[in-house]
Amino acid sequence: MKAFKAQFGGKPRKDDIQRYEKSPNWNAGKFQNLEETTMAINLKELPKLLKQNFSDKAIRRPQQVLPVKKLDIDAFLENDGRARFVWYGHSVLLIQIAGKIILIDPMLGPNASPIAPFSTDRFSDHTLDIIDDFPDIDLVLLTHDHYDHLDMASIMKLKSKVKNWWTALGVSRHLEYWGIPKEIVKPFDWWEQAEFEGLQITFTPSRHFSGRGVLDRAKSLWGGWVIKSEMENIYWSGDGGRGDHFHEVGAQLGPFDIGFMECGQYHQQWHDIHMFPEESVHAALDAGVKIAVPVHWGGFSLALHHWKEPVERFQTAAVTNELKCFFPELGEVFTKDFTLGENPWWSREK
Repeated sequence: MKAFKAQFGGKPRKDDIQRYEKSPNWNAGKFQNLEETTMAINLKELPKLLKQNFSDKAIRRPQQVLPVKKLDIDAFLENDGRARFVWYGHSVLLIQIAGKIILIDPMLGPNASPIAPFSTDRFSDHTLDIIDDFPDIDLVLLTHDHYDHLDMASIMKLKSKVKNWWTALGVSRHLEYWGIPKEIVKPFDWWEQAEFEGLQITFTPSRHFSGRGVLDRAKSLWGGWVIKSEMENIYWSGDGGRGDHFHEVGAQLGPFDIGFMECGQYHQQWHDIHMFPEESVHAALDAGVKIAVPVHWGGFSLALHHWKEPVERFQTAAVTNELKCFFPELGEVFTKDFTLGENPWWSREK
């Protein structure tokens, strides 16, 4: 019972709230989006959603376990001026840029929620063991506190490898609750920028929400990240629906050599907080992304669509809109010069 309770993380303290109140994005006791955002499911549609949830389960996850390539550490650490990336499904990204190792949203646990209404088992097995192969991590970046992005088991296993943790404002209380020293945790509000050993890193807005329990909805912030070196500019969109913030991010911080765009776990009922794939493509174009990689798919089923649908629709829309895009395999080391094979990897999976 104690371990189950710990999953929820830390509750906001009085001094936390005082810090949040200084944010222009805090209003009436919670954080808010830049534009009106609907997050509630229409109760009239609930019976239909539940029926679809139980009847279409077979198409929402692969028939076999998705394989994850073992980290090619030599290829990953090679430093020729180009950043190296490794995507582990859903929203986990390992980066080597200018000799620094950065890890985004390291949710490598087997289940995306201890109390979810939908099946949330991961498509790949033994993913926590992947952490054993990681080099020391200079910096972890966290976008928000939802279970499919912030996992207690992953954090606990990463503790000894990570030198610094930068988070959305409010997420730091969970890390401190799990034993991460406060001195190495830095919270960010939207548009806050900091230098990190030669890199310029900015926390950017997204259109989403947060919370790990019934009583902490929107009590921490959500967003994306921009990582800029002397050679490359990288955009991580974070979770969220389409909005004017993509234009603003592009205008203030773009253009971007490569952008990792949320694409997956969408539905008309929660359209404001998760984009359809075609919108993900347009969001990339709005932000000035030169090469796009769809993420937030290939790890869990948190919606009702076929597990391959996000990437297939994204690919079609990207071709139509002349946006260059990559689709790396899980665990594959790649750069901005990645070349897609004739047959995309997901075509081998059922």
